[in-house]
This record gives sequence, structure tokens and C-alpha cells, in this order.
Amino acid sequence: MKIGIVLSSTPGYSETFFNSKIKGLQAHGMEVVLFCQSKDDNFKGCPVVKSPKITRNPFFQIGYISKEVLFLIPYIASVIRFVKLERKDGVGVIQIFKKIYLNAHLLKAKLDWLHFGFATLALGSETVAQAINAKMAVSIRGFDIAVYPVKYPECYKKLWKYIDKVHTISDDLFVLAKKHGLPKNIPVEKIPPAIDVALFQTTIQNHSSLKKVVFMTTGRLHWKKGYIQTLQALAILKEEGLDFTYKIVGEGKDYERIAFAAYELNLKENVIFLGKLPHIEVKKELESASIYLQYSIQEGFCNAVLEAQAMGKLCIVSNAEGLSENVLDRETGWVVPKYAPEILAKKINEVLSLSPKEKRVISEKAKKRVKNEFNIEKQQEAFMKFYFA
Repeated sequence: MKIGIVLSSTPGYSETFFNSKIKGLQAHGMEVVLFCQSKDDNFKGCPVVKSPKITRNPFFQIGYISKEVLFLIPYIASVIRFVKLERKDGVGVIQIFKKIYLNAHLLKAKLDWLHFGFATLALGSETVAQAINAKMAVSIRGFDIAVYPVKYPECYKKLWKYIDKVHTISDDLFVLAKKHGLPKNIPVEKIPPAIDVALFQTTIQNHSSLKKVVFMTTGRLHWKKGYIQTLQALAILKEEGLDFTYKIVGEGKDYERIAFAAYELNLKENVIFLGKLPHIEVKKELESASIYLQYSIQEGFCNAVLEAQAMGKLCIVSNAEGLSENVLDRETGWVVPKYAPEILAKKINEVLSLSPKEKRVISEKAKKRVKNEFNIEKQQEAFMKFYFA
């Protein structure tokens, strides 16, 4: 069986979900090909086919188009089926020509399954799988189902017509997909993210009261991660006399906004921006953390929370989408309503006041659950069943 996976770029070292999926499929004898807009030269996981080039230079663009037209001649049957399907959906001739060029790398593929890693990546390519006589799968992960359709209503109306199977990483995202038009008759499989549980484990565990508390969050600096609301909660705790350090691991376009919020809230001396770190460095930082915070506004699932739980860290998260499945409230951590810094501050105080024994019970349950439910081997087995079921 040959699986084609569509991503915007080849997965980086830290993107465990995609890397482990590829390795697992290959280990079971499947052939995997990635279709991407950009490729990291260091990626060696499987063959990569890049999408057709787009440039503002009209002379170069004409040359690129001419080359793709020639290369598509042996695949004319797939192109004709693609044109018929697009015409059936009322797409104009000029738009179809553009789509043929943009999807040329996919129209030349010989696959059993064409799997779009994010729903938004399937927009404009909805009929390709049927045109090349392959089955079509789409993964829904977070932004593409919780945010994008709000801005562009009915953006997936055409997609739902041609899809064969859906992969979701959480039940909440599946509910959102139905809200945005996913038909009841389309099979849906939930396969949550997985982590390297062998890497994220530790023998260092201190749940006694500390003189200085260390909080930590890992994630790109983006509005949906709820950093501003987290800082507002920590500002309340500082006014109450709590001495703490808040470490933020990650980089992103909202750095200045978040840094300025820390300054305005009188937290400049408490907040440390560590930037992007490799996994082994993230683990070292987690070793010193007292409480892991993930107070996101929108979150598909969040591997970083799994990593923190695997290391026995006390985790407090928001109720954004998949986080309430990631952390079981009062069993493996705590879930609080989003957009409520006062409630978050109160919950942090509550957790800090727990006895070492009470903290240890939560910590051990979290470690055990992640090890049993979110390991890479279980994820790989689930994807095998996904394509054969």
C-alpha cells in the first residue's frame, strides 16, 4: 500500500506526531511519500515531492508552467478526470487551469491513499484523490477546524463531498467538524498525538513546598496559546506575595506583545523567554518546573502537556478543545475555564497548597496514563488500522 501525506513542509525534528507516523507505516511495509511546498535538506524520513513553483517573475512562471504541462502528458487520464470533476462542481475554465498547475505534483502520483495532514491543505485539491483513483483522508487538528471556518464559513463544503475518512486528534474537534458541516456518514477515527515516553521521564521529583515556584509553558508565541491571560493570572499571584519564575519555551510573531504585557503587569523580572529549544533542553527545563501551565484559548491537543505529564509535572490547563481530554480534571491535573485569569490564579494557589502526598498521587496518575495511552507504538498501530479498516 502506498500512502501520500500532504503537509506544508517536511516535519521538523520536534514534530513527533508526523515523524512517528511515517516510521510506523514504513515498519509495517507501507510506502510513504510526502507532498510539501518546502523541504528541509536534513529530512530523510521518506521521499519528498515538492509542489510546483510560484514566482512573481512572469518569464520564469511561464517556464515552470510549460515544464509541468509536459510532465503531465503521461498522466492525461488523471487530468481529464480532474477537469470533469471540477466542471461538475461549476468551476470555471481559467480556475481549473490554475488548479491543474497547483496540483500537478499530486495528479502525477500513484497512491492508494492521499492524506492531507491539515484540513486547510485540502482546499483547492478536493477532487484530486478521486481523479487519481485514490482514497482521500483528512486530519483535523485545531486551527483548521476551530478558527479557520469561523473566518471563512462553509470553506469545507466541497471537501466533505469527496472525503473517504477523517482523522481527528480529539472528540471536541470532531464535534466542531460536525458543526461546520461534516456529514454523519463519513467514517471518523480519533487518534490522539503521542510522545517519546522513554525520553520524557525523570527520577527527579520534589513535591514539597518550595521557596520559589517555577512555572513553565512550551509553545509558539501566538495569541491562541493564552499567554496574556496566563500573565494576568500570575500578576494576581505576585500582588498576593507569591515569589515565582515563569519560563516560556518557544518563539513566534507575538513575542513583543507578550513581552510588553509582562512589563505592563510588573512581571518583567519574573518572566524568562527561553526561545525555541531542542527536546533534550526542554526536558532539562521541565526538571526544574513546579507547575506546567497551558492556558490556551484554542488548542487541538498539545504534545507539550503530554511531555510535562510524562515527567510527573503538575499540569493546569484551560478547557480549550482537546486539553480537557489531554488532562483529566482532578485526576491527572486540573482543567479551568479559559478567559478567566482570576479562576486560574485561584486554581494555582489551590494546587500549591496541596500536601506533598496529594501532589504525588496526581503526578503518578499522570505519568501512568501518558505512558499507557499516548505512546508512539499505540499511535502507529492505530494508523495501520485507519488505512485498512
